[in-house]
Amino acid sequence: MKYDLITILGPTACGKTTLAVAVADFLNAEIISGDSRQVYKRMDIGTGKDLSEYNINGKQIPYHLIDIVEPGCKYTVYNFQHDFLEAYNSICAKGKLPVLCGGSGLYLESVLRAYRMSPVPVNESLRESLEDKSLTELAEILSSYRNLHNTTDTDTKKRAIRAIEIESYYQEHPLDSVEFPEINSLVVGLDVPREVRRERITERLKARLEEGMVDEIKSLLAEGIPAENLIYYGLEYKYVTEYVIGTLSYEEMFRDLQIAIHQFAKRQMTWYRGMERRGIKIHWIDCLMPLDAKVEKIRSLFVEA
Repeated sequence: MKYDLITILGPTACGKTTLAVAVADFLNAEIISGDSRQVYKRMDIGTGKDLSEYNINGKQIPYHLIDIVEPGCKYTVYNFQHDFLEAYNSICAKGKLPVLCGGSGLYLESVLRAYRMSPVPVNESLRESLEDKSLTELAEILSSYRNLHNTTDTDTKKRAIRAIEIESYYQEHPLDSVEFPEINSLVVGLDVPREVRRERITERLKARLEEGMVDEIKSLLAEGIPAENLIYYGLEYKYVTEYVIGTLSYEEMFRDLQIAIHQFAKRQMTWYRGMERRGIKIHWIDCLMPLDAKVEKIRSLFVEA
């Protein structure tokens, strides 16, 4: 079957963007970001946008769904599906190939399995009933749902409560009337040895701090964005914000954030394995292969379809 899309996924710090850009250059494609945090404007260093990487061989590879909403906005998988489809149709209308690249498991799977979704309103009474529960307790509640929500991004209580709110809503409101087109995608995963992954995560965290991640978050706070809104986004924005407002020391921030990113990468891999169990074929490629060899492998899988 002819592929309509190439999807490149993998855990954080595995080199997805570099590979996606090289593939897009080779196949005359455009990139759609599948990252739940890169949609936010001015949240650059902490989300790892690395926009300079989209320049290759003297040209700029077009990208979509990066820098499209203001910080503080609650961007959902429903919003992502809508925006993805607009970008996908626009790219196809040009006669070009879309490449979906990212690490947010639910975002990717919502496209690959054509999830039916609708906007979910706030449930204040449910939120109040969950407010006193710990993150561990919330994760246990979330895991009880048959159609499990994205656990990779539920690293704060607010995100976990929102995930439960979404699942609770979907149990009561069937989505049979909401359609999303079936898209045939070649799915490629970057496989990273555990120790290499850990080393890359630590090196990248140090680099981001040196590049000014603390100043980036101070600037966002100075705009008037509440600290709790940044903390909601988790990982870098949670821990660095807590350092900036004085909740954590620098040493505590670095230690706790490093641990959180390692745990996040592990949850990403767990999600991808779940995708495979749910019927999505992922072609795993060794991330340590030379870039040209990885591009050639993807090209051969694409043209052999």
